[in-house]
Amino acid sequence: MMTMTKQNTMKNLFFTLALFCLCAANAQTKKWTLKECVSYALSHNISIQQSELDLKNAEIDLKGAKGNFLPNLNASLGHSWNNGLNANQRTGAKEIATTQNSNFGISAGITIYDGLKNTRQLHKANLAILANQYQLEDMKDNISLRVVNAFLQVLFNQESLKTLQKQYELSKKEFLRTQELIEAETKPKGDILEIEAAMAGQEQQIVNTENTIQIAKINLTNLLLIKDYKTFEIEDTDYNMPPSNVLTNNAQEIYSKALTLRNDIKATETQVKISEDDLEIAKGNYKPTLSGSYGFGTNYFSSKLAVNLPSFSDQLKDNKSHRFGLSLSIPIFNRFSISNGVKRSKIFLEKAKLALEQSKVDLRDKVNQAYNNVEGALTAYNAAEKTLAARKEAFRYSKDKFDVGLMNSFDFSQSKTRFETAENEVIRAKYDYFFKVKVLEFYFGIPLNAE
Repeated sequence: MMTMTKQNTMKNLFFTLALFCLCAANAQTKKWTLKECVSYALSHNISIQQSELDLKNAEIDLKGAKGNFLPNLNASLGHSWNNGLNANQRTGAKEIATTQNSNFGISAGITIYDGLKNTRQLHKANLAILANQYQLEDMKDNISLRVVNAFLQVLFNQESLKTLQKQYELSKKEFLRTQELIEAETKPKGDILEIEAAMAGQEQQIVNTENTIQIAKINLTNLLLIKDYKTFEIEDTDYNMPPSNVLTNNAQEIYSKALTLRNDIKATETQVKISEDDLEIAKGNYKPTLSGSYGFGTNYFSSKLAVNLPSFSDQLKDNKSHRFGLSLSIPIFNRFSISNGVKRSKIFLEKAKLALEQSKVDLRDKVNQAYNNVEGALTAYNAAEKTLAARKEAFRYSKDKFDVGLMNSFDFSQSKTRFETAENEVIRAKYDYFFKVKVLEFYFGIPLNAE
């Protein structure tokens, strides 16, 4: 029985350790997808967090604009001591005495008409929230674009490294095969020197690419605000040519759609509307302001010389008073401050309109450039594929000749180098096209984190 118990204990312990190791291995081999990188960056980026605080501040301004329509309400309390000649509140006679006086009051005021400035302020506050939302979303778009680019740089370098390592393994096989041919005296000893030189060059390329991968990871982790870049790994997805129908639309169609979708355009349009409200607010200063007020007060008086004064509660009741009032303020001359304010608001409005037009011009240029970039990148990729197919066939032919001694090592090495260069160029052209297609899709409204 004791033996069975020990065996069960050992099995449980082994199972626990195995589970722990499995969990630790999974934690260590966490690989980030493109979607995860974009999502993490958007939730941790400092600039985005600052923009979110700007949005909260705009919401506070909106609450203040709504409060302008409400009356203000204030309470007052006061108590004073007077020592010397005072008027007896009961007899009216002047007396030298120490007196105390307490007063209590409540007052309220409300703006009845102010040239519709409060209405415009409320409208402007709502627009400010909208503008901040557009600016926040535009910032998220730009951060996402940077993350996609950094992610693809890591992926591109990793795939380049795989290709270089594969080419190096082939070179090692050729090296061994050439050694065999030299030992069989079917090839001269000098043929192996060219292969050794090529292998040394490949080793250097591998080291350089490994360093480039680390730099690319640092750039990506900096965007994600992740400190430990050494253990950071991305999902090793084999991205083939991404299917995209964006080129079925011409540049003008993409631009027209971008005008309705781009958050920076929407933010600039909202700024024009805000400037229009600012102008109306400035004009409102020419109009009179009508305000209403109400006040309630009471007081208590005491003096050592005064006798038979009513009690504290009776005085508060008897001394009650109510005040009602209307106030009309009509601007006549204010040293040109109102007229200058209106002129400045008109200038700011014109500047906002020009900024909107400029943003549309800039967007058209960006869309046209992105469209041409995609067309050029696609052409370059197709050409690279054709070149690779030709170089692969030429290399196969050269290898056959080299193996039977009909080609020297220098010519064979040149053929092999051209083939390897073509392989690397296909990888470069593929990722260049991938990123440029993402940019064009971004203008067309397709999410950047779509994989």
